[in-house]
Amino acid sequence: MIKKEDHPAIVVGIMATLAGIGIARFAYTPLLPELVQQGWFSGGQAAYLGAANLLGYLIGALSAFRLSESFAPSSVIRLCLVSICLSFIFCAQPNSFEWFFIWRFIAGVAGAILMVVGPAEALACTPLSRRTSVGTLVFIGIGLGAVISAITVPLLLQINLFITWISLGGIIIFIGILCHFALKKLPNKAFQKEVTSDQTTDNHKTKTKTIVFLLVAAYALDAVGFIPHTVFWADYLARELGLGINIASTQWLVFGIGAMLGPIFVGITAHKVGLSYALLIAFLFKAVAVFLPTLSDSLIILTISSFIVGALVPGIVALASGRIAELVGARKHKQYWGLATATFAIAQAISGYGMSLIYNLWGSYIYLFYIGSTAIVCGFSLLFIGEIVIATNKSNQNKSTTLNEMKL
Repeated sequence: MIKKEDHPAIVVGIMATLAGIGIARFAYTPLLPELVQQGWFSGGQAAYLGAANLLGYLIGALSAFRLSESFAPSSVIRLCLVSICLSFIFCAQPNSFEWFFIWRFIAGVAGAILMVVGPAEALACTPLSRRTSVGTLVFIGIGLGAVISAITVPLLLQINLFITWISLGGIIIFIGILCHFALKKLPNKAFQKEVTSDQTTDNHKTKTKTIVFLLVAAYALDAVGFIPHTVFWADYLARELGLGINIASTQWLVFGIGAMLGPIFVGITAHKVGLSYALLIAFLFKAVAVFLPTLSDSLIILTISSFIVGALVPGIVALASGRIAELVGARKHKQYWGLATATFAIAQAISGYGMSLIYNLWGSYIYLFYIGSTAIVCGFSLLFIGEIVIATNKSNQNKSTTLNEMKL
């Protein structure tokens, strides 16, 4: 049950994920086909600009933990919000490919840092009993950003690209104001109080680390799987399938609605079956959803794919973050969540550039959905192996306990 004192933490987490991924990345997706159609960039260049954001995300994820340990996390969050705002404002006029590449890269760096530090701060200020609920809710920002971009970007594009870029910068300013006041209301010593209650999570370190690393590897494979829908989906629908920008924007809205509801769905599922089994279910459903576009270009199939993948983009992020906190405790969560985000970013950057190359070579996005769904199935396999390790460990513990009782 969420309490009133959790509200500042939830707002900080939602604003961080809203700005870091929901707007900084997802607003670019419906912009991509328009940039090509208005002649700002070629299709290949626009795809590489999307990949520039992924490269920046990698750098940000690698530096997030140390930055938040070296400086006040609240200051780091504010600086990232300013950087994302500037990345939109400074791209409002046609300029060189290199100029846009730099600012899309900066937006990626800031977005990754927000994705690590924002949720970690929210969890650190939340009591253990309410951490699962708060930990899933903070990722609603991802879907909220997708919905905002799906609704506002097409309307703004009817005016021109300049107004679109500037307006997105204005949205980030509004997000920054909300986040600023929520940060001031966070309890200063909540994390310190929680540290002592999580000391017991250091037992069986070797087994725990094995499970965590399997989870991190699976999470990285999920990064490969979600690239087709989060970077190329709108362009695939608008240009390759010839459905036009309006249909593509509608599908992106469906994706965003799914992403808003996803954390709620996975939160309910996690409460019923546990975080580990909820992750397995999420990976299975997402693999099928990513594969669906290869079976048919029917609008119904595409809509189902948009909604399920949209729901499970933040859904899997929330479950992975919660599962890591469950395994290592609040004290070490930011460190391991930073590792998971960095690994995710590496896989994301490599697959983003790789898929851009595949598109340029083969001239079709359809192959990317085969690659993405296969990667997620591999991730599911790693999670399943992790469950086997846990079951084996529990079995050995039970046998050891039984033997000790027999000796007594």
